[in-house]
Amino acid sequence: MPPTPAQIEELTEKVIGCAIEVHRILGPGLLESVYRECMIIEMKREHLRVDSERQIPFDYKGQRISGGLKLDLLVNGCVVVELKAVERLHPIHLAQVITYLKISGCPAGLLMNFNSTTLRAGLRRLYHPDRYVMKLTS
Repeated sequence: MPPTPAQIEELTEKVIGCAIEVHRILGPGLLESVYRECMIIEMKREHLRVDSERQIPFDYKGQRISGGLKLDLLVNGCVVVELKAVERLHPIHLAQVITYLKISGCPAGLLMNFNSTTLRAGLRRLYHPDRYVMKLTS
């Protein structure tokens, strides 16, 4: 049974809390790989199931693409977390997460830039495009 919107919101809030804790302790300026490792530690402490650098195979015009999509983190099998440590987020970063949501079928994603003075400034919560259609038509 897929998670409800309320469960997705609760899960993303937990993940955001983990990220805020990592950023509070480490601050900006480190490599993305360091933040990834620390996020895994924090999320496991919160009893979340996390897969790191998860390969997602998909079909393109009937052909299997085996290594075309690698998610930074996949939490509880339904929330994509894309980590960045860049000067600032660009529209292509948002588009990347939306593409990951479409291909993976996950309902929600978090784009986190740890190279921000506060994590909230570098945080974007994104939803699968079909969710927007459902909201508009219901």
